Amino acid sequence: MLHPKPDLMPESAPTLRSHIVVAGQRMQPLAAGALYWEAEDTLLVADLHLEKGAAFAALGMLLPPYDTRTTLERLGKVIRALDPGRVVALGDSFHRSECAETLAEEDARLLAKLQKGREWYWICGNHDPRLPASVGGTVCTTLTICGVTLRHEPLEYVSGREIAGHLHPVARIARRGTLIRRRCFATDGERLVMPAFGAYAGGLNLLDAAFGALFQRHRLEAWMMGRADVYPVLGSLLLPD
Repeated sequence: MLHPKPDLMPESAPTLRSHIVVAGQRMQPLAAGALYWEAEDTLLVADLHLEKGAAFAALGMLLPPYDTRTTLERLGKVIRALDPGRVVALGDSFHRSECAETLAEEDARLLAKLQKGREWYWICGNHDPRLPASVGGTVCTTLTICGVTLRHEPLEYVSGREIAGHLHPVARIARRGTLIRRRCFATDGERLVMPAFGAYAGGLNLLDAAFGALFQRHRLEAWMMGRADVYPVLGSLLLPD
């Protein structure tokens, strides 16, 4: 009989925190890679990269063309569980701006169903700086809620109070003799960088120079995504690739 492999992440305990505090706002990171801001009934996701498979196929690099459906179905599970009044997608929601106009009919219907009855905001990213009206919702460059700015790319010269995507953070640790590398939420309590939600999105090690000026290193935490939970790990325990 086959047994599932252990998660190998830090053991749960009564003291294990379940919420991140960003700029004084309490938020719940989810193992699916989304962030729920309960006080504002807002679900945040970043870097869906819908239609990445199709974009690669157009360049002659064939990938299984199921990433959009997989990503939307995963997002749908989170939305059904929480029923948020507002969803904010933090940029690079589509792998190319033009891909938003060529969604398969079934995928477009699924997206419309997810948007029904709630506010939906698309923040533009470097991959999708323009989005057509056909995607529904509201398209914007940034969105500020309770003094916290939501944007695609984190800004080094801004002193925190922002939630962003773009960098696809992953964390790597040693655990019981095994090296573990997972997508993560990266934060120092003032700024948070979201993990990529998309099925085909890659990841960048949190110790990479691209993150260097974004966080107060002595306060850095990586909330690593396990199979069913999210685990806070001190920045001092992180390993490079």
